[in-house]
Amino acid sequence: MRITKINSAVLLIMLVGGLAIAQDPWSREGTISTDPNSYAEFAFTRIIFESGYQPLPGPGNTAWRDWPDSDMHFIRGIRRLTSVDIEDQSRAIRLTGEQLFDRPWIYALEVGTWLLTREEADNLREYLLRGGFLVVDDFHGSVQWAGFMRSMEKVFPDRAIVDISEDDAIMSMHFDVDGSRPIPGIMALRYGVTFEHDGYTPTWRGIYDDDGRLMVIINFNVDLGDAWEMADEAWYPERYTSLAYRFGVNYVLYAMTH
Repeated sequence: MRITKINSAVLLIMLVGGLAIAQDPWSREGTISTDPNSYAEFAFTRIIFESGYQPLPGPGNTAWRDWPDSDMHFIRGIRRLTSVDIEDQSRAIRLTGEQLFDRPWIYALEVGTWLLTREEADNLREYLLRGGFLVVDDFHGSVQWAGFMRSMEKVFPDRAIVDISEDDAIMSMHFDVDGSRPIPGIMALRYGVTFEHDGYTPTWRGIYDDDGRLMVIINFNVDLGDAWEMADEAWYPERYTSLAYRFGVNYVLYAMTH
C-alpha cells in the first residue's frame, strides 16, 4: 500500500553526537542504510515532531527511551505472527517530510507534550485524509491529555475524538483484545502500580474519516512501546507484553487493509 508513489531515493542526514534527523532508517546501532531499494510493503515508522522535548530521534532524546529495542522487538513480532512483508529496521521521518506520504502507518509517542507547528499539523491532516493511519502511544493523565488535544485540534478542529467500541473492526482484526486491561510502562511498574499521574483507566479512542475508516488510534493511559521493548525481560509481566503485541498486530493489519 502506498499513499503516493515511492520516492526514487531516500535522503539521509546524520548529526554528530549520537543525534540524527531523519528521513532515514535506523538500526539498533544508530547507523543507517543508504539502499534506496530497501523498501518492503511495510515499515515501523516513527514520526519526529516539535515538542516539549528536543525534536530529534536517537539516544539523546529522553522521549525515545524505548528506541531502538521497542521497534526491533515489534518488527520481529510482526514477522513471526503475520505474513506482512516488513522492513528489518525501523524508520524515523519528520511530519513535514515528503516521505510521510510513502508510509501507510506511523507511530508517535509522548504526544502529551507535542507542540505541532502549523505546517506539521497541516501535513498530518493531509496524510490522514489521503488514507494514512496514525498510532499514538505513551501519554497519561488529564494534563497530558490536554497537551495532546492542543495540537490535535490544530489537525482536526472539525472531527470528534470518540471511544473505540469493542465491536470496532480494529479490536478483532487478528486478535480479540480486551481494552479494559492495563499495559503499564516501565516506570509505573517500578513504583508497583499500573498507571501514571491520574491516568488510572486504560482508554482507547479514535478519529474517523467520513467513510467510517479509523484514521487515528489513541492509546491513552497505556504504554505499548515499553511492553514491546520489555519482551525479553523476565521481570516485566508477559501478560502485558502479549496484549501489547496483539493490539499492535491489529493496528498494522487494519492500516494495511483499510
